[in-house]
Amino acid sequence: GGGFLKAIINSPTLIERWHQGRLVGYVITGIGVFALAFALWRFFRLTLISAQINRQLKVDQAAENNALGRVLLVAENAETDDPDSLELKLGEAILKESPAINTGLSLLKIIAMVAPLLGLLGTVVGMIIVFQAITIYGAGDPKAMAGGISSALVTTVLGLVVAIPTLLAHTVLNTKARVLLHILREQSAGILSQRAGH
Repeated sequence: GGGFLKAIINSPTLIERWHQGRLVGYVITGIGVFALAFALWRFFRLTLISAQINRQLKVDQAAENNALGRVLLVAENAETDDPDSLELKLGEAILKESPAINTGLSLLKIIAMVAPLLGLLGTVVGMIIVFQAITIYGAGDPKAMAGGISSALVTTVLGLVVAIPTLLAHTVLNTKARVLLHILREQSAGILSQRAGH
């Protein structure tokens, strides 16, 4: 008798559902926006570093404007050193380049772990409010109760919506960073084997 249609018409929109998350929902959304912007910035930076390293691989002259070039310059400046001290110097040069490559990866991982917990916190707070309302007004209106529980679960959804893409972004960026560090180590090992061969 039109009951289903009426229920669809009365169901809240996405914006209304988002507002049902209240303060915790707004906090999760803010963290999500920050994580997305930060991940995009880090992706851009790592792509830039990768392009610079690839350009350096194609030329013989080491340049100061890229991570690999700086490592190669350390080797060039230590031509008279024995292989052991050169290995230490190259290791130190790679360690100096690591922070610029790995910056923010742990932050994204933390956000991916914290977002679902915040969502759970919002749900628990919402359920407490629902049960308080039941204590005061009784459980006479199942619609009001279901609406309250539905509102409480919004923050859990928001937490997962933030956590899943953030975790994926962390995985992609971590892989990209590992590849760049691997190139630096590979080139360093090549220099050491070449020097040992002489």
